[in-house]
Amino acid sequence: MFDGREKTVLHVAPETCFKGRFENAKNMNYMVSDFNSSNPKERIDLTAIPLNDQSVDVIVCSHVLEHIPEDTKAMRECARVLKNNGWAILNVPVHYRRDITYENSSITSPVDRLQHFGQEDHVRVYGRDYPSRLTAAGFRVDEINYYRDLVKDGGNRYGLLDDEMIYYCRK
Repeated sequence: MFDGREKTVLHVAPETCFKGRFENAKNMNYMVSDFNSSNPKERIDLTAIPLNDQSVDVIVCSHVLEHIPEDTKAMRECARVLKNNGWAILNVPVHYRRDITYENSSITSPVDRLQHFGQEDHVRVYGRDYPSRLTAAGFRVDEINYYRDLVKDGGNRYGLLDDEMIYYCRK
């Protein structure tokens, strides 16, 4: 990310702790998709990304797809705009005891969504099939447990959960 080479980065629902660093990076053409923004240029619909095919080097999208009714369309759009040598982090909360993603479009009230999906604005609960959903959208997916594999001295220092995977996607 910070190797000095020019990159076009699409950051979806930008986390404050990263946004400032990305905005100030000299090598980045930094674009934000934030539905809470008052800037209309930042309100990018992931199901219809207004960018050319293979125009983005990096996509960072954490805990967004579980809010999008047409998540497979959003995944395909991310794959479409990602360059062949690009990469994406497309993380969602995954319930690892669930084999298959649970979704039911008839559940629309916040109270019912909380009961069924764990949060009032979620539209599904992803299961262990999440990587295969990304693969079907056009990605090669590496599941990486950074807590276990890379942070031998304890992931708590970095705010990592011991059972959460990072979904590193490439084309």
